[in-house]
Amino acid sequence: MSRFTPLPCRLDGLALLERRVMADERGGLQRMFCRDDLAVAGWRGEVVQSNLTLTRQKGTLRGLHFQYPPRAEIKAIACIRGAVFDVAVDIRRGSPTYLHWEGHVLSHDNARTFILPEGFAHGFQALTDDAEMLYFHSAAHSPDHEGGLNALDPAIAIAWPEPVGLMSERDRVLPGIAGFEGVEP
Repeated sequence: MSRFTPLPCRLDGLALLERRVMADERGGLQRMFCRDDLAVAGWRGEVVQSNLTLTRQKGTLRGLHFQYPPRAEIKAIACIRGAVFDVAVDIRRGSPTYLHWEGHVLSHDNARTFILPEGFAHGFQALTDDAEMLYFHSAAHSPDHEGGLNALDPAIAIAWPEPVGLMSERDRVLPGIAGFEGVEP
């Protein structure tokens, strides 16, 4: 029996899953990753890398990041403390939803996991102070294959729910989509 319930997504390839929480008077348990259960959501292969981020201040914006092939990656993303507005942007050249975005609130309380296949850029905005995110990656990070788009580019027009607070200089100077040719699906 799967410990994940699929929820609707607009963009082809994305998956939003609600984790089943088993709780009693002692506390609770959630399965964060199960390759067999997540295969129906598009997960292929093994977990090669896992990352944990802490974003201290509400309104902080991170992203939009991706890796170019051959180091493109599938990501499974969950918020384990606080809440974030998590965004995926379709960067697959030739896709009918090329450069469209989709966002979902991920929080400890809603127990949701967002699955992004290869060919999507990722970013998020903290909706609470001290938001912690847990990531599972199908490929290890490769500085030589890093890519990014400016999360504030008006041509992408992401509707961030909070006024934008902190943003790294690296993310602030990422290019917009003008001249971006996408990635091979």
